[in-house]
This record gives sequence, structure tokens and C-alpha cells, in this order.
Amino acid sequence: MVFVTGGTGLLGSYLLRELVARGKKVSALYRKEIPQTSYSNQVHWIQGDIHDIVLLEEIMLQVKQVYHCAATVSFNPKKKYELLKVNAEGTANIVNAALKAGIQKLVHVSSVSAMGRKRDGMLVTEETKWEEESNNSNYGRSKYFAELEVWRGISEGLNAVIVNPTFILGAGNWETGSSAIFKKAWKQFPWYTEGISGFVDAADVAKAMISLMESGITNERFIISAENWPFKKVFTEMALAFHKRPPHKKAVPYMADLLWRIEKFRGFFTGSEPLLTKEAADTARRKVYFDSSKLLGVLPNFSYKPLQQTIEEYCDAYKTMQ
Repeated sequence: MVFVTGGTGLLGSYLLRELVARGKKVSALYRKEIPQTSYSNQVHWIQGDIHDIVLLEEIMLQVKQVYHCAATVSFNPKKKYELLKVNAEGTANIVNAALKAGIQKLVHVSSVSAMGRKRDGMLVTEETKWEEESNNSNYGRSKYFAELEVWRGISEGLNAVIVNPTFILGAGNWETGSSAIFKKAWKQFPWYTEGISGFVDAADVAKAMISLMESGITNERFIISAENWPFKKVFTEMALAFHKRPPHKKAVPYMADLLWRIEKFRGFFTGSEPLLTKEAADTARRKVYFDSSKLLGVLPNFSYKPLQQTIEEYCDAYKTMQ
């Protein structure tokens, strides 16, 4: 039996679909509603969350493998407490329950944000260290603390692997998380920056996680990233796939700073999530390159889907949802 947290989220949904397709017996947590998908009736759904320590301990006694995907993804400074509560404290609960039950292996989903704020032109590898700086995001800090909990579990005898995906692209709820980038393209967000980052298909992340789980690899971390693309190129290709107008206004530094302040002001009065935050604006300006050669070295049969194909497929999926 396999246990998955965060199964109702973007990455978790792709992971559950892949596990079910491979004939695995899967249990997954849900908080409010069981998602209505083609695979839902093949999953043993358990109502609860990762803060219910007694429930986690009961579940862990019945499983051998655990995929910990549950997390809050946000660059909204108002969610600082929620980020630490879910990402750091929640991971500590998972690690403690796994240690107590003596599970076979844990695959923990972290983020490249846990490697700290990146400098322009920097090549990021698994050896890149966290450097506590005033401009590190609350999200990155919460994922870094979560990783520390996993490393602590490893020091206490837990077999675990940490994956650090870059920007995950998939078809899901585009109101939250990384899927919001598709909504911005659909809404013809006019601004672009010259930043560069790594991007990866959610399906590829799920497949890599399963391969790592089923391997003899433990006590390692792996960057999962298909290609490094400029944000402008990503938004342009999405807009073209949607038959929308691509971004056409360059957001120079002072303009980006003005935009996130305007969004903060709008969100204050409307109560809605800002389309742009200070942290997101800073990230979008940086040119950072991610090296995933370590993963490809240990999984020689694994390959990434081309990013162009990923964008076209998911834009088609979002079009059918409108």
C-alpha cells in the first residue's frame, strides 16, 4: 500500500493517476471533497490532514511507501504563518509518523525555492546551499525548513529521497499555485520580464518520483527540471496556443515594483489574491539556470517531455475547461 499526501493538488493528482495506472494500491488524504476524476474510485480516500498526528500514525502502520506532496504554494506575504504551518510543521508530522511506523521509504516534494534566492546567471545544482538573506521568500524558507525535517528523519534512520522541482506545469485549478501562469496568459497579461527559470511537466515529476521510490537510492536530493526558458517565451507560447495576444510590454525594474504595489493595494480592498507580489516580481526578473543532470545520471531510462509539447497540451486542456 502506498500513501500520498496532497493528492488533491496539482502534482498529487498527476502522481495518483500514474500510481493507479501502474496498478498500485493507493491511499490519499482529502480535506473537504474527493476530487471527481477518472481514477478517484481506484483510490482509498481518507478524510483528514497532515496536522492530525494520530491519523497519520494509524495510516503509516498500513503502508510501506509514502509520497509527501502536500504543501501551500504562495508568494503572498499574508500567508507566512500558513506556509510555515503546512510546509514545515506538516512535514515534521509526516517524518515523525514515518519513523514511528518504520515505513520502507519516503519521497518528499520540496522545491528549488528551498535552495534560497538565486543570483542572476547562476547555475543551480543539488550542491547549492541555502543562504539566509533578507530577500528569501517565505515560501522558500518554509520549504527549506521542511527539508531540514526530512534530513533530521534521515539521521534517525528514515530512508528518504527529496525532489526539488522547478516551475511545475500541469492542467488543474488555475486560480492557485503554479497553474496560475496559464490564467495570466489566457487573460492576456501584457507585461513581461527578461527573467529565466526552469520548467517541468507535472507528469514528468510524478514519473521521476515513482522511479526514485522504486530504486535503491536513498538519502539524496534531486533537481527535476526539463528546460530553462525565459518567462517571456513561456508566456508567449501559452498565449499563442490560446490564440491570445502575447505579452508586449517590458516590465523594467521600477515598473515591476510599481505593478506589485498596485496589486497589493487592489488585493487589500478586494480581498482577492494579487496577480503579482514583491517576491514573484523579484523571481521573474532573475536569470537562473537549473541543472538536472544528476537525476538523468541515476535514471538512465528517464527522459523529459519537450516543454513546447507540454505547453501546447495543457493549453488545449484549459481551453476545454472554459
